[in-house]
Amino acid sequence: MNRTLELVRAFRKADSKTPVVLMGYYNPIHIRGAERFAREAADAGVDGLLVVDLPPEEDGVLREPAGKLGLDVIRLVTPTTHDARLMRVLDGASGYLYYVSITGVTGTKSFAEDDVKAALARIRKASPLPVAVGFGIKTPSQAAQIARIADAAVVGSAIVTVVAEHQKDGRDGIVKAVTELCRTLADSIHTPSGAKVGA
Repeated sequence: MNRTLELVRAFRKADSKTPVVLMGYYNPIHIRGAERFAREAADAGVDGLLVVDLPPEEDGVLREPAGKLGLDVIRLVTPTTHDARLMRVLDGASGYLYYVSITGVTGTKSFAEDDVKAALARIRKASPLPVAVGFGIKTPSQAAQIARIADAAVVGSAIVTVVAEHQKDGRDGIVKAVTELCRTLADSIHTPSGAKVGA
């Protein structure tokens, strides 16, 4: 956690505008203390938090101190989120919504565009928050496909795969390979829709 926050502080020295969202699990936050973590994250320059295993019914412990410090709490919406549950997810959500485009484990299968379109239409009827779509986005063409219908495309597992594939190339080789992947992803989504790719 200390190294993560230090990375954010170092990034903020060169870039004060690009939003930074920390995504992870609640256990390291719990160990550190939710109020302390929120304060340190805000001081480092973090803009939002996406804690994947902290449901709306239990996230007050973090959402309240985070909200006082201007940190957004991003909530997850999934293909199995029914209408009543969606209303609960939206209550207290801020920043944007993260739509999980597939059921199952990230990086294992691809999304169905028609299903994602239908889900986004339902979410947008219920909330004005931007919607980012993640899971199942591995290639520049898939990122472009999502960018046409969502506010953002989130790519994670593809970057992890590139890091694993370039371990033998050392730090410089890994950085070069990841940078190239991110460049091709960003190039693929530069459309009039203005969607952004996130990692």
